[in-house]
Amino acid sequence: MAIDFKEIPSPCFVLEEELLRKNLELIDSVQKAAGCQIILALKGFSMYSAFPIVKEYLSGATASSLNEVKLINDFMGYQSHTYMPAYLDNEFEEIMQRSSHITFNSLSQWERFQGRVEAYKAANPGKTLSCGIRVNPQYSEVATDMYNPCVPGSRLGVTRDKLPDELPAGIDGIHFHTLCENGSDTLERTLAALEERFGDLLHQAKWLNMGGGHLMTREGYDISKLIKLVSTIQEKYNLEVILEPGSAIAWRTGVLYTTVLDVLDSQGIDVAILDTSFAAHMPDTLEMPYKPAIRGAHQEPVAGKPTYRLGGMTCLAGDYMGDYSFDKPLEIGDKIIFEDMIHYTMVKTTTFNGVNLPSIGIWKVDQSFQLIRSYGYESFKDRLS
Repeated sequence: MAIDFKEIPSPCFVLEEELLRKNLELIDSVQKAAGCQIILALKGFSMYSAFPIVKEYLSGATASSLNEVKLINDFMGYQSHTYMPAYLDNEFEEIMQRSSHITFNSLSQWERFQGRVEAYKAANPGKTLSCGIRVNPQYSEVATDMYNPCVPGSRLGVTRDKLPDELPAGIDGIHFHTLCENGSDTLERTLAALEERFGDLLHQAKWLNMGGGHLMTREGYDISKLIKLVSTIQEKYNLEVILEPGSAIAWRTGVLYTTVLDVLDSQGIDVAILDTSFAAHMPDTLEMPYKPAIRGAHQEPVAGKPTYRLGGMTCLAGDYMGDYSFDKPLEIGDKIIFEDMIHYTMVKTTTFNGVNLPSIGIWKVDQSFQLIRSYGYESFKDRLS
């Protein structure tokens, strides 16, 4: 049933519980069929009010900061799978206490903290803590360099020439993350590159974390191939496979609901100013960049139809997106609904220019709306000093 937006404030991120459950059911079926573990990557989706739903289907989550680790502990009740490009001395003890897996980005990081890991394990014999190393297979099909961890000079992961013939003592697992909203065919080619460079070390590992970027909930994704690839790797190397998607879990599970504040003509271009911001609320649209879909609008200009450039609320000249065509002229007060706005949005919003963050809410399966949080001056002030 369609959302009743009349009771929802603007702007607002609205998660649809039914759609989230649909994604999680599919992901759960994959992990059961493949015999692997699939966990949530907080980097893409940290809406902790939805964690009780996620926990019904997934048995873990992955973090890349102490704050994310705490969120997993506090709102999912799980020990974290933790990876950071570099760990802070004053946080590492707490990270060990709160994590079941810790992956190191370099051999120097492992060597720096190895003694503390060994001492912690000796002092806590009942605590499970497994360590891994992130590798760079030097193969990625991500076209945008900003999101490609295999570009020359990448700081993410160890290349094969920097590793010995045997995994360092104390390292149980291997981690790679080179996909970004890719299909299982990309994973197949990536695994071929990984095996070519690191096959000898995979035979020594207890687990292989394949990172995120597995967009298995996208229409047309070859699920059967993913299951076969994971099953084959596990059997061939006698190890456990872990996948940690973010986007796949929240893919097309909700919207950003906004309102037209003004409509004006700018040198022959019609502009509609909204109560949101591309720079502050949807930064990936400008960073990637990509053009978000709008419900009921034409994604590209259509001759003869009212066409608008959509502007955000900040004073940044480039805070706009367009152009879009509509079936009728826009008026002040009209609602603009941006599709697929739950992943990599809330986790990246800012209060730039003092613009309020969008509210956050859930459209429940019983067709009721639950407002989770609204933001105002205190939220802006608390981020400053």
